[in-house]
Amino acid sequence: MTLAVPVTRRIPLRVRRVLVRLAGVIGVLWGAATLTFLAQHLMPGDPAQTILGGAGSRPTPEQLAAVREQYGFNDPLIVQYLHYLGGLLRGDLGTSYILKQPVTDIITEQLGPTLVLTITALIASWVIAVAVTLLTAHRRRWVASIGSGLEIFLAALPQYWLGIVLLVVFAFHLRVLPVVGDGGPEGLVLPALTLALPLAGFLGQVTRDEFSSAMEQPFAVSARARGMSDWGVRWRHALRHAVLPGLTLSGWALGSLFSTAVIVESVFVRPGLGRVLVDAVTSKDMPVVVGVTLFVAAVYVIANLLVDTAFGRVDPRLRSA
Repeated sequence: MTLAVPVTRRIPLRVRRVLVRLAGVIGVLWGAATLTFLAQHLMPGDPAQTILGGAGSRPTPEQLAAVREQYGFNDPLIVQYLHYLGGLLRGDLGTSYILKQPVTDIITEQLGPTLVLTITALIASWVIAVAVTLLTAHRRRWVASIGSGLEIFLAALPQYWLGIVLLVVFAFHLRVLPVVGDGGPEGLVLPALTLALPLAGFLGQVTRDEFSSAMEQPFAVSARARGMSDWGVRWRHALRHAVLPGLTLSGWALGSLFSTAVIVESVFVRPGLGRVLVDAVTSKDMPVVVGVTLFVAAVYVIANLLVDTAFGRVDPRLRSA
């Protein structure tokens, strides 16, 4: 007599993890899509009025009725929701009320500057966090206190205030960097630092304790006993273990950088998704608002999937798990 093997045991562990992750991705994106749909219908104002030019256009009742019929605004809410989800599955985010362009095309056109800004800021934040950790963590108490205090200070900086301060100091007073942030590589410095400095504080805080713990582990003690320099132990052994918590935070940070790019692109007059989103909110162009919001949610999900993959690269013990 043979016993039936549970279906979950027949599926390899790696495959089960992939399926669980995919289910999580679908759940997050579906939740974000549903919330943005409800927010779109809870917003005050008539979308047909917005499509016809806003409150100052004074369209006739016949024109409003025709637009509502064309866009399906008269359909029951559940019908609109199903049409909305069907469009998302086809990659259709709708058409901008104001620009009269597909939202997908608008996002594609403006993605480049925002992507360059966020990736530059993420790299800069890691460079700053790693430098502070290597120089101050597990040192004399006063040196470690300086490093820890600097991380707390950076993490507490409001990005809107920081952007204005950097702009006033380096652009207006010292005049070493441009005021407008779309004038080439030098125009990227201040916007990237505005995003990178607070994030570097958070990354440094989560890596510092792990770094100090790794410096006391047997592998670090053994390396020092074999004659390896303190800097070598820090760089080759302790840092590898310390970055794991930071990698987890980086998955969240990449999505957060996309959302906070709204502030930075407005302060430094940079092109990108942030400027598009601000203009769309101001003009009540809800398809663009919803499209950018869903795109940022997708960035969160993809970033966290990449983080899971990076864990296996950094810590070989996780590859066999």
